[in-house]
Amino acid sequence: MIQSATNFDPATAPAPARAPAASATSNLGQKDFLTLLTTQLRNQDPLNPMQNSEFLGQMAQFSTVSGIERMNDNLLALGAGFRDMRLGMASELVGQSVLVPGALARPDNTGAYRGAVNLAAAAENVEISFSDNLTGALLHRQILGRHPAGQVEFAWENAPADLVSARHALRISASVTTDGVTEPVASLVYARVLSATLGQSADDITFEVEGFGKLNSLEIETIR
Repeated sequence: MIQSATNFDPATAPAPARAPAASATSNLGQKDFLTLLTTQLRNQDPLNPMQNSEFLGQMAQFSTVSGIERMNDNLLALGAGFRDMRLGMASELVGQSVLVPGALARPDNTGAYRGAVNLAAAAENVEISFSDNLTGALLHRQILGRHPAGQVEFAWENAPADLVSARHALRISASVTTDGVTEPVASLVYARVLSATLGQSADDITFEVEGFGKLNSLEIETIR
């Protein structure tokens, strides 16, 4: 063994194998990398062996690539799990009622016509009217009285059975009296979710809402 090292001529000997590039290493598995490194150490130039820093550098390089691959796998698994969770949450809303801006209300699962108004300031009185959407006939009126600023909910819970069974749409009109002046105010109504579709981002969920078509989850204020 000593004689072989003494007769070694670096000028005529073939060039020793060098460390693989990072791009090649990234395509190797752990077993392949260790086999390559062992072969490289076995065939290295005895007069110019691989330095400790070079050896440690290759090991660190492989550890980094291997760690990134494991992290990518974990992120993919996490993303799949998160999507499944979002899908489960969205499916649970099908058949439920959500509060959306609008004036046409249909009965919910309890048979009530429900909605809300948002008050920018305290009101002396809030009045809600329920009219037939086809004929315009006034069917019911509620006087809700004084309310502070904020959201005020309303409900017609004893609507006629024929309206409820037919899921007949009623038009909601709301008015607010402040400082003796009565003005109309926009209403929100509860409507049934018919289906849900997931998009790419976390907040990209599209709901098919009865009477309102497709609505993004950001357009929905409350779930009942």
